[in-house]
Amino acid sequence: MPTTKKAAAKTSAKAKITIQKKSPIKSSNGKAPKEFVDAMSGLTKKKILHAYRIMFLSRKLDEKQLIYSKQGKQFFHIGAPGHEAAQVAVAMAMKPGYDWAYPYYRDITFALGLGETAKDILLAALHRAEDKNSGGRMMPCHYGIKELRIPSQSSCTGTQFLEAVGTAMGAKKNGSDEIVYTSSGEGTTSEGEFWEALNWSTRDKLPVLFHIQNNRFSISVPLHEQVTGGSIYALTEGYKGLNRYHANGVDFFEMYNTATDAIKKMRSGEGPVLIWSDCVRLLSHSSSDDQKKYRAQEEMEEDKKKDPIPRFEKYLLENKLLSEKELLSLQEEVIKEVSDAADYAEQSPEPDPSTSQLHIYSSMEVVSKENFVEPEHTGNNIVLVDAINHALAEELEHNPKMIIFGEDVAGKKGGVFTSTRGLTDKFGADRVFNSPIAEASIAGLAMGLGLRGDYKAVVEIQFGDYIWPAFMQIRNEIAMLRYRSNGQWSCPLVIRVATGGYIHGGVYHSQSIDSFFTHIPGLRVVFPSNSADAKGLLKYACRCDDPVIFLEHKGMYRQNFAATPEPDTNYILPFGIAKVKKEGDDITILTYGMMVQRSLEAARTMEEKGVSVEVVDLRTLNPLDYDTILKSAKKTGKVLCVHEENLFSGFGGELAAIVASEAFEYLDGPIMRVAAKDSPVPYAPTIENDVLPQAHDILNALEKLAAY
Repeated sequence: MPTTKKAAAKTSAKAKITIQKKSPIKSSNGKAPKEFVDAMSGLTKKKILHAYRIMFLSRKLDEKQLIYSKQGKQFFHIGAPGHEAAQVAVAMAMKPGYDWAYPYYRDITFALGLGETAKDILLAALHRAEDKNSGGRMMPCHYGIKELRIPSQSSCTGTQFLEAVGTAMGAKKNGSDEIVYTSSGEGTTSEGEFWEALNWSTRDKLPVLFHIQNNRFSISVPLHEQVTGGSIYALTEGYKGLNRYHANGVDFFEMYNTATDAIKKMRSGEGPVLIWSDCVRLLSHSSSDDQKKYRAQEEMEEDKKKDPIPRFEKYLLENKLLSEKELLSLQEEVIKEVSDAADYAEQSPEPDPSTSQLHIYSSMEVVSKENFVEPEHTGNNIVLVDAINHALAEELEHNPKMIIFGEDVAGKKGGVFTSTRGLTDKFGADRVFNSPIAEASIAGLAMGLGLRGDYKAVVEIQFGDYIWPAFMQIRNEIAMLRYRSNGQWSCPLVIRVATGGYIHGGVYHSQSIDSFFTHIPGLRVVFPSNSADAKGLLKYACRCDDPVIFLEHKGMYRQNFAATPEPDTNYILPFGIAKVKKEGDDITILTYGMMVQRSLEAARTMEEKGVSVEVVDLRTLNPLDYDTILKSAKKTGKVLCVHEENLFSGFGGELAAIVASEAFEYLDGPIMRVAAKDSPVPYAPTIENDVLPQAHDILNALEKLAAY
């Protein structure tokens, strides 16, 4: 039962809750009545037999996959033996297709309990095209079926907790009584994102069920080396508003009682729940592990005595729910189901190689870029930070399901650069609010909201230098979701990031992060150079179906050179359209962000020397406007790539490779680059200016190119 002040005083040193067992109802002749009901749990005979059937099916599917692994047909397996009772009990207490679930790789019994089939499991095991989880793109044991509201799961440990919190936030905002299940082994609770998820879910009383399945080993690392005091149940005592349970995970009835009580409280609005269930791991961690190398044989034999399946079978026979003959018949039925599923999966085709590049990005266009004509903007002159603010306000008005959160974004402050100032007052604290100072949380919750299909999160990371705690979420979760789910799932969201130098911010407030994100398939990367573009591109980002990294150069927020007349409310600038900022015939500059202004300065100086320079503002780095780049390169025959991030492995190298590959025969000189020196950006202006590219650096490069 959940802890209270009174109950806490009675809790044992292990903080273990024992749920009292009651004998099942029996008729006067000692036999179970026709409509058997367990007196403690209220479970009918039909449900009890269903639970056993799912557990036995799970075990047989694990055994089949181990055979496939030995035969070389399946390349990875991680099983549930010892966890079946804990998993099916929680699944049976939920509403499949209504509640949400973020299971972990050992949760096969849970997935079966929610509605996955033997065929689903084995199609995934044999990486077949029909695999509902991923179409053969993910390793087996990574669950994700749309109709069951199981978002496609990754191999990363702990990332799912934050995504579950985001999905639960959407449920609460909708006034729904949906609950969100998320699980892991005890070792994954060592990840910081577990604690971030607990913090946010308890702060906002979100309906998240954290099921931590303790089998005492994180691969080979024992519990005492992984968890202080050996109990997450004990460690989480200080989280106010967290209902906690410690249950025997090999006892189906205790687990079912625990789960039903917990979920009842969650549906009534009491907030998150932690269930710490003690299980046993009867197999090695995975098919690539051998537990005999680090576990004593005696210990493994003791765990076998706790196997939940023989325990359940004993219960069924002793309470006369089934005769031995009936039990054998049920088992044979399950074995045939697995055999039939295996026959089907083995004959099913593997994915067609031609489909390998599908479902990286959405095919949806908010505004078509074909024949797009940019209007003359007639609004008042506006600086870039205010253009961002106005775009957000217009999109909040346009989409009542769009929400904004991040560090310091709410209230009268409106972010450290005031880009969200006034939005909380206008749209309410339920739509524009502060997050904890935890970048992974910001990204993970945005994903959990976005994949629901009803909310659009536009979040802010204060500085590019501090985005790295969120990198796991961005690269392995957000960017990969559509692809790994074979197009079943998407998580449209916008991550706004202040980036760049020239503000005397030193080594931790001046970093350029462009090419880190352009290297990741699945992300759109945008970097405007002026107010009109910033507003139009941000409005497109807020409506598109892909995750977007929206880079805002903090050094340009209030610069006059970046100010423009403001576009009207209807203006939306499609991604993938570069702009020729200055026409020229002799040399092309390919650039973006702050470097557009620096490049224009240098181009004007070269004009005075009789050299005509064309300046192309890329505006979006992914998608990239190849046509405009190559058209300009072929026109001038000489190309200079200019960007603010470091020279080595910077985005200019990619631009140079594109031009060299596609326009080599048109070139009259080497492709050159101007970028920051391969150094952190220092604080003092004299050395900061030496590291970051200046107009004179661009001018020098142009003069060298002109000499060819």
